[in-house]
Amino acid sequence: MTVPGPLLSSPVVSTQWLADHLGADNLVVLDASALPFVAPNGRTGYLTGHEQYLVHGHVPGAIFADLIDEFSDPDGAYPFTRPTAGRFAAAAAAVGVTDHSTVVIYDSLAGQWASRVWWLFRGFGFDNAAVLDGGLMKWKAESREVDRGHVEATPGKFTPTERPSLWVDKAEVERIVAGDGAASLVCAVPSREFAGEEGRRARPGHIPGSLSVPAIGLVDAESNALLPVAELKRAFASALAAERVVAYCAGGISAAFDALALTLLGHRNVAVYDGSLNEWVDDAAAPVVTGA
Repeated sequence: MTVPGPLLSSPVVSTQWLADHLGADNLVVLDASALPFVAPNGRTGYLTGHEQYLVHGHVPGAIFADLIDEFSDPDGAYPFTRPTAGRFAAAAAAVGVTDHSTVVIYDSLAGQWASRVWWLFRGFGFDNAAVLDGGLMKWKAESREVDRGHVEATPGKFTPTERPSLWVDKAEVERIVAGDGAASLVCAVPSREFAGEEGRRARPGHIPGSLSVPAIGLVDAESNALLPVAELKRAFASALAAERVVAYCAGGISAAFDALALTLLGHRNVAVYDGSLNEWVDDAAAPVVTGA
């Protein structure tokens, strides 16, 4: 008889919750860290956080989840393109996840990488997953135990069930912008990128009609944990009443962090625009606006 993993009551868990449940049957802890860098040509690139995981340490027993090469589609038009159901199932199984697992995901930054992997699990029909609030930064700040070196996963068997409603494509965003879709657009890029004052995309700014809710602004600067619920509600105030919310950013990563916060606040109709601004600005006919 399969023993299920620990029960989750929220899409986020505290460092204390994880410390209390480490070693539990069917608990899989994943380190989904990735590291952005600026290439000589000025474009942003990404490195896997695996070396950092090995050398600088990780939560005891945590298995590294490679978001760049395994949990994304390497043949996609843009970085971090959502993988097929088959590819995701293989990636999940390879890090030890089964249909009976409880999965806790973290990263070494603010939580956006972990949120992306969490959203992928959710998008493929798996709800028994959560993001570690505050991530590795908070875990280490509390002087909790850290291990170094590789942790080998026992391969699992994961059965994906696609939920198309959790994703939108460019055509659906175009309908929203045209007023033919009942949804609120939420942009998770930093506020200066939203305003068009910074950024390395060919056309700076944001999709018309968007609410700016920068993912980085959803965490406390000192603890790295999510802001209190009351503050999160204020940040999303004009979107929470919308029938449907579509989150986007540059490439679908920070958007997943906004989606996590909205889910935590109880919104039940949230989707992520996977191509986000990377895809949108590539179309010269797609409108982009600047200013706050």
